[in-house]
Amino acid sequence: MGRTGVGLLNGVAAYGLWGLLPLYFALLGAAGPVEIVANRVAWSVLFCALLLTVMRGWSALWAALTDRRIVGTLTVAALLIAVNWLAFAYAVTTRQAIEGALGYFINPLVSVVLGVLVLHESLRRTQWVAVGVGALAVVVLTIAYGRLPWIALVLAGSFGFYGLVKNRVGGRVDALTSLTVETVVLLPLGLAVMVWLTLAGQATLTADGPAHFWLMAASGVITALPLLCFGGAARRLPLSTVGLLQYLAPVLQFILAVLVLREQMPVDRWVGFSLVWVALLLLIVDAARQIRRRRSRPRPTIEAGPRVVTS
Repeated sequence: MGRTGVGLLNGVAAYGLWGLLPLYFALLGAAGPVEIVANRVAWSVLFCALLLTVMRGWSALWAALTDRRIVGTLTVAALLIAVNWLAFAYAVTTRQAIEGALGYFINPLVSVVLGVLVLHESLRRTQWVAVGVGALAVVVLTIAYGRLPWIALVLAGSFGFYGLVKNRVGGRVDALTSLTVETVVLLPLGLAVMVWLTLAGQATLTADGPAHFWLMAASGVITALPLLCFGGAARRLPLSTVGLLQYLAPVLQFILAVLVLREQMPVDRWVGFSLVWVALLLLIVDAARQIRRRRSRPRPTIEAGPRVVTS
């Protein structure tokens, strides 16, 4: 299998695993979203420590921890991803996984808006139309739900800002080091929540049998493994291909919510989701058009100068 094939395999694995998360959280129904996220943080730190030992990455982690700018940036990223994890766990455990999937569908639109508001980027006409259709979709879904789809907006907003913050770190920190720093930052809060729930008699980690315990412990692997696969895909595939693969996760989440978790999808919600999908299609078409234009531009030729003969 060539470089591209390995990259595609990694990309499908990453977004496929993220897409299957509703099934995992549904199995943890006895635990609430706060306990799920607290355990996810704690077990992720342990699994990352194991991976750092196997991959000899402790020196990279130490270098990141001694850089105040990196630690500060990743602390902000940690808080954003904690909000994202909590909102998604809440969505699934309260049987609102469809709205959770909606959040990741509209995330690309939020990223485009953040590019304008924060990075002062200019949008092309098709992108403006996509943003407008996406805004109309939110209005339609607000009417359909009878309230603002706040779970979707929190998920899209937190992940959009998370990507923006992580972009400031750039290539200075690899995926495993970044996840380790972020979970280490959140570890004191996570442990405090676990202790508080235990003292209050509300913790389910050791109270619901060995199967539940090991499912909770597996959250470390479930958190880190897709991220490592994503890193493998990003190194081997064009950014445009990775961008298209990202839609696999919310598609799987949506299918699982409707067919497996049996959540209701009335006609008015179908209309709202259809508008979101139209907006995403416009973004995909615009991105493909820009890629085609870049590839069709003639490459500059370097004219040969006078030959210099040396003896």
